Amino acid sequence: MRPNRTIHFASDNYASVHPEVLAAMAGADGGHEPAYGADAVTAAFDEAIRATFGEHAVGFPVFNGTGANVTSLLALSPRWGGGVIASEHAHIHNDEGGAPEKVGGLKVLELPAPDGRIIPAQLDRYAPDLGDEHRAQPLVLSLTQSTEVGTVYSVAEITALVDAAHARGIKVHVDGARIANAAATLGVSLKDACGGADVLSFGGTKNGAMLGEAVVVLNPELADSLGHDLPYVRKQTMQLGSKMRYVSAQLTALMTAVDEAGDPLWLRNARHANTTATYLRQELEPLEQRGIVRFTQPTQANAVFVEMPRALADEVRKAYRFYDWKPGRSDETVEVRLMCAWDTSGAACDAFAAAAFASAGIGA
Repeated sequence: MRPNRTIHFASDNYASVHPEVLAAMAGADGGHEPAYGADAVTAAFDEAIRATFGEHAVGFPVFNGTGANVTSLLALSPRWGGGVIASEHAHIHNDEGGAPEKVGGLKVLELPAPDGRIIPAQLDRYAPDLGDEHRAQPLVLSLTQSTEVGTVYSVAEITALVDAAHARGIKVHVDGARIANAAATLGVSLKDACGGADVLSFGGTKNGAMLGEAVVVLNPELADSLGHDLPYVRKQTMQLGSKMRYVSAQLTALMTAVDEAGDPLWLRNARHANTTATYLRQELEPLEQRGIVRFTQPTQANAVFVEMPRALADEVRKAYRFYDWKPGRSDETVEVRLMCAWDTSGAACDAFAAAAFASAGIGA
């Protein structure tokens, strides 16, 4: 069956696999290789991790984002700890089916974050619980970069948060499902976009990969201890792939496949997704100028958040998939999320905007 060629705006997970990633997988195919990561392709992944994140960085390929997050949080949490501080919007809190709680035995401790970002002073909400045996010990802070509402922590902001957490004895995990989009926005490396965090869930699927993410230990002081522990945690959380070379090849391609300008694939893909999101917002601005829609968040990465009449959303949805984020300010409106991906074209944005204008009964 021929796949649907329509470009949708529901999620960057909808996108196809980048040809350079497919080529890398094909290059890893053929013949026999040792299983469970003892292969030459995963050795190349290990080298790419060190080149990308620092000579002491250690990476562990896993199957998916939920697996990367749960594995990371378990590795950072002593069995008696159990508390993970996160934004109210955090994927680990809202969109992973309770996996941190059910699989990891961890309690997510939420903080309000209207624009997706939390600030250092908010850590005082849970820091007093440290040392209280009656409280889940808040020993891990999980940050999302870029955030679930499409905003991006600046390097200064995320560094301040990491420093504040460390000063309180709290380790820091970054959910980097869209870390590439954040780094592209900031014009910095993937490592710098993490602001000195201890462990990163390095996303591939939303950035052109077929499947697979990685747990990356960033903190040199934890490289030995977590490097020892994570293989066991990964196996126990059912994230150890036997034919790991096919996951490793994808992530290596994202980090090492460069164009004539020397830009790696992760950056090219993320930059394109971000650019098309900005373009899509610009195309929809006349609707805001007419008071028909209202943008609810700044477009800093590859997401556009906009409140629109429910009738308008329902009409446009006949042609394009996208998700409702939350109810609007009235019963007649809804806030929706529009996501762009590495393969979202300007023409697709034009067509979506035209459908929105037609549904609103006005000319573009």
